[in-house]
Amino acid sequence: MKKTRLLSLLMAMVLVVLAALTGCSSTSKEDDGSANGGSTEADVSWKDKDPKEIEGEITFITQRTDIVDTVFPEYEKEFQKIYPNVEVNFEALTDYGGQITPRMNTEDYGDVLLMAPQVPIEDIPNFFEPLGKLAEMEKDYMGVEERAVDGTVYGIPIAVTYTGVVYNKKVFAEAGIEKTPKTIDEFMEALNKVKDNTDAIPMYTNYAAGWPLTQWQGAITTVAGDAAYYNQTLVNEKDPLVPGKPQYELYKIMYDIAKQGLIEKDPLTTDWELSKEMMGKGEIATMVLGSWAIDQIKGVSENPDDIGYMPFPTNAEEVIFPLGADLQIGVNKHTEHKDAALAWVDWFIHDSGYAVEQAGGISAAKSVPLPEELKAYEEQGVVFSLLEPAKEGQEGLLDQIDKESEVGFWLEDNKKRIIEAAIGNRDETYEDINKELNADWNEAAEKIKGE
Repeated sequence: MKKTRLLSLLMAMVLVVLAALTGCSSTSKEDDGSANGGSTEADVSWKDKDPKEIEGEITFITQRTDIVDTVFPEYEKEFQKIYPNVEVNFEALTDYGGQITPRMNTEDYGDVLLMAPQVPIEDIPNFFEPLGKLAEMEKDYMGVEERAVDGTVYGIPIAVTYTGVVYNKKVFAEAGIEKTPKTIDEFMEALNKVKDNTDAIPMYTNYAAGWPLTQWQGAITTVAGDAAYYNQTLVNEKDPLVPGKPQYELYKIMYDIAKQGLIEKDPLTTDWELSKEMMGKGEIATMVLGSWAIDQIKGVSENPDDIGYMPFPTNAEEVIFPLGADLQIGVNKHTEHKDAALAWVDWFIHDSGYAVEQAGGISAAKSVPLPEELKAYEEQGVVFSLLEPAKEGQEGLLDQIDKESEVGFWLEDNKKRIIEAAIGNRDETYEDINKELNADWNEAAEKIKGE
């Protein structure tokens, strides 16, 4: 009988068990760190077997409590059309990282699971089955390098998401916008057309909720036109908040949109849940959000096909859709049904459709076609790219400077300040704000790098 379980463990246990887990990790490494004698070679023999020969009952542990009883059982039915002798149980955790890590101090943490960020990368081989060599797998999958260890891959992202602008196609058509804008000037012109020719709000900021404003930061790579800018250039750059620099130009767009009256009339009373319905009804033209929001908005739209997605406006020569890897799926190194577990991972990544339909992204597998709308952008020359990682020795440095300076790239406070200044609720200009923040950044950078 199918066993679908929801667990709720006490958070107080986490730190204690994590300490024990780390201790076990060190011991395991001394003992070669693997149930297979410390081998980091992936077992791909299952691929040569007749699918009917692969059998067993496995458990997949997920964070998706919302679809564990609906979507996932349908996945199993499709999977069993290929692997009829494999039964898949599903277990959803409400606090995934906090609940899975204590169980990883035992061998009972499912057969297939997601890699919790709480597990140190260097300890991953103690818990997960190797899937292949990074040099080979990165040719076929995106994001596998993020949690690879010593050139070996142990997990594949369940989805790759991206940041841009959600828009209502019907509203754009009514406004007389014939093609999606590419440059910043084209984008401003499009929003003004919406204001002049329709009753829709050109850009909804969701100021009151606050957190949607942080979604703008995800567009910094598009504005810069450089996948290495955020993690490699910005951290080594003096005066990053002056005219002409990507960070300055990104939020100048936010300021100008608000200054020109292209946002909601009363930002203090916005409503996130209501905004999704409003966009679905054609009462809102655009919102800056991650791709995860697309299906949420379509789900409450009168006509889901009216909802589109486009790259954030940029004056850069190369238009980049910045990609970010979701949690990675891997196989418990202690599983008694390794072939079945590996087959499930392969099917889930390549054939389930989860990445697009449930995560609002694209598949990590490069062989899986892009959704039709994104394919059109690719044909126009838009590049889909993961951010380049920080340079060796500078991991975490950008975050340290950001916190010390209180600029808050991923926080809402200064974004709200920008909108307040634009609509006249603060006696300061955009230049005043950035002059102050730039000085704070330079001071923090000098302090952190000098330590």
